[in-house]
Amino acid sequence: MSTTPVYFAGIDIGSTASKTVVLKDGKIEDYFVLPTGWNGRETANAILKQLKIRGYADDMRCVATGYGRICVDYADKIVTEITCHGKGGWAIFKKNMTIIDVGGQDTKMIKVVDGQVADFLMNDKCAAGTGRFLEMMARVLEVELAEMGTLGLRWETDLTISSICTVFAESEVVSLIADNHSAADIVHGLNRSVAVKTAALVQRAGGCGPYLMTGGVARNQGVVQALEERLGAPLWIGDTPDLCGALGAALFALDHVTDKGGPA
Repeated sequence: MSTTPVYFAGIDIGSTASKTVVLKDGKIEDYFVLPTGWNGRETANAILKQLKIRGYADDMRCVATGYGRICVDYADKIVTEITCHGKGGWAIFKKNMTIIDVGGQDTKMIKVVDGQVADFLMNDKCAAGTGRFLEMMARVLEVELAEMGTLGLRWETDLTISSICTVFAESEVVSLIADNHSAADIVHGLNRSVAVKTAALVQRAGGCGPYLMTGGVARNQGVVQALEERLGAPLWIGDTPDLCGALGAALFALDHVTDKGGPA
């Protein structure tokens, strides 16, 4: 008869980054983030290699989620990213809330009540207003993506990026550069554009505070500030906002064992 695993891993393969959280005794033991390459199975294998190097793979149960979850062929179970974000968000915040997740390629609004997903809405048809949008604009402006959050806070002229489409927004940015507008002013306009789109999604879905913001874009101070202004409420952001889905997946791995009294 097999014994209960020591480690419980949650793997969240997103469109741009792949996050892994490892639990031991119900607490976070380790976590790491790898870039998501063009081949999901290669990314999954790179994660498994890290799990082996760190000594977890031989005694663990694993749940996969996210954009590339089906590529994790060694996972014991796969769970949708909405469900995992809801569980991870509840573990972090422990309140009825609206989770606002702005990832690399989509934006999710998830209402959580008593630890369960009550409702959700996704914008996954267009990259406008996501991390990919900001990444593309950073390339046009020739600034590092990590700079976008603080650079936009130093704005002097309040510019509006009116184009909804990423392609047209890029043309708009090029025109603003040609008109000698500063990078700080343009980034401020871009950050506010992301906030406007995100707030519209929240309002369309009937989301209400308190708000927990997750995803890589939650590290962008300019977007956070602009979104708080649009919503008229503060956003609660954890120390590692991009790990919410992976944490939820790890907790499902733990639940899968404890619910059954042992490994399935």
